[in-house]
Amino acid sequence: MSPDPIPDTPVTPTPLDHTPAASGPTTSIKLLAEAAGTFLLVFGSISAALFAADFGVGGNGSSLGIGFVGVAFAFGLTVVAGAYAWGPISGGHFNPAVTLGLAAAGRFPWKDSVGYIIAQIVGGAIGTSLIVLIGLFGPDGWLSERQAGGFASNGFGEHSPGGFGLGAAITAEILFTGIFVLVILGVTHATRGTKLAGLVIGLTLTLIHLASIPIDNTSVNPARSIATAIYGGGDALLQLWVFLVFPIVGALIAGFAHRALFDGKTAG
Repeated sequence: MSPDPIPDTPVTPTPLDHTPAASGPTTSIKLLAEAAGTFLLVFGSISAALFAADFGVGGNGSSLGIGFVGVAFAFGLTVVAGAYAWGPISGGHFNPAVTLGLAAAGRFPWKDSVGYIIAQIVGGAIGTSLIVLIGLFGPDGWLSERQAGGFASNGFGEHSPGGFGLGAAITAEILFTGIFVLVILGVTHATRGTKLAGLVIGLTLTLIHLASIPIDNTSVNPARSIATAIYGGGDALLQLWVFLVFPIVGALIAGFAHRALFDGKTAG
């Protein structure tokens, strides 16, 4: 999600990118960058949700925790960091829905999508696995309690933080992922984009989480959903399909729409 002049990525180089364009990164290095960025996103943000969101809640209801707002900013900050650290290498997708949305918009080769998506899923799974490792050395019962509570997995119905049903989760994932992809496509455009693309994208993801955590714990990223569902128990795995299918639906709609509306001849 950070600018890059390479044709198969959606963005242009930032001042932090010192890689010569003529000797761009190999495919394996790009995949490693995608895994690293997705690891950072999942490890940082899910750690915030599990370790810090409700930390220090007392009997009088007071808390030292960061709450929904803190978790939302954790998602945004990890994307900002990843975008500027590894975006110049791989384009900084860190999200299967983003990869497919960029492909639909003509900004990324379809043939390279599978490799990116596998790298993203692996990076995310490593992130939650290391959280589990930390939890094994935590207070008695900490890890089992977090797993019994879904391990910050996405969910609807009784597994929605606000009690929202399946229809709400489907609608939210389509709309919020579509908005996210449209913003990415806009700020990383070759001629109309901005060098602050990574910051804008991270703040947009923060906004999305601020609005939608109560609905379904916010996915907009199938790799994030898979990573938490692995440790979230049977119900999280049973509901996972919603957070695989509908973020991708939203991303594809946004990608095709942006290509038709903003990247045609009449749009310049």
